[in-house]
Amino acid sequence: MPAGRTVRHHHAPVDHGASAEGIRAVKLSLAVLALTAAFQLAVALLSGSAALLADTAHNFGDALTALPLWLAFALSRRAASRSYTYGYGRAEDLAGAAIVGVILLSAAVSGYESATKLLEGSGVRGTGWVALAAVTGFAGNELVARLRISTGRRIGSAALIADGQHARTDGLTSLAVLAGAAGAWLGYPAVDPVVGLGITAVILLIVRDSARTVWRRLMDAVEPGTVEALEEVASGMPEILQVEEVRARWIGHSLHAEVRARVPPELSAERIGELSERLATAARKRLPRLERVLLEPVPHTV
Repeated sequence: MPAGRTVRHHHAPVDHGASAEGIRAVKLSLAVLALTAAFQLAVALLSGSAALLADTAHNFGDALTALPLWLAFALSRRAASRSYTYGYGRAEDLAGAAIVGVILLSAAVSGYESATKLLEGSGVRGTGWVALAAVTGFAGNELVARLRISTGRRIGSAALIADGQHARTDGLTSLAVLAGAAGAWLGYPAVDPVVGLGITAVILLIVRDSARTVWRRLMDAVEPGTVEALEEVASGMPEILQVEEVRARWIGHSLHAEVRARVPPELSAERIGELSERLATAARKRLPRLERVLLEPVPHTV
């Protein structure tokens, strides 16, 4: 058996159910955030609250992030082809880049409006309605956060989990609008645009963290412990004498791995096939979202 030439692949069945579950979560998120943002927008326009307008822009941005995720999950259900040999899972990572752009745009809108009202001055009307809109924004975002995070964990979607954590942070920024309403009610209208600028700063922090996550996925980075887990599983196989190299990367919500290992030279092709299957089965107990394992056996020589 020539060194480095015998390769065995082991694939898990394509999990269409995970993509379908992701699409359901995205649809519900879109509906909840759209209704929340629409109510907030109406109150923001009537009250003149810069803080509420900033929060509304952010929530509309969050609702729009559901669209690229929806498209990505739909594409990921398509089978691999001779052109797209790894399938369409990478669309989910590209959707993450689009989400970062939308969040950045919402920061620009909220920052501009808040700065303008701080410089030019603007009173806030109907502080009770503003407070109600703030609480509504918190409740809508928290509901969406729980839905996205729980679904993302079940199907192994980092993009959906990150979007859920983003929504949870947005809920807290919605509560910050209460401070602007309280300031206006007490006769300090400048508090409102200042809170709006504070929300803008929070949005920019989210952009930074989200961009870092998307960058890591696009550059094929994996979570700490993933490579170690594969090395430990492979080293525990009696036929594997030495693990030479382990590589892993995410494609959408599926993990793909390659293991190069030294094996006894007398090991037959049939035994190598069995070894590959056992390696994949054992690895999935440690890494449930592992879809594809490639074992490259190298005959050990003294």
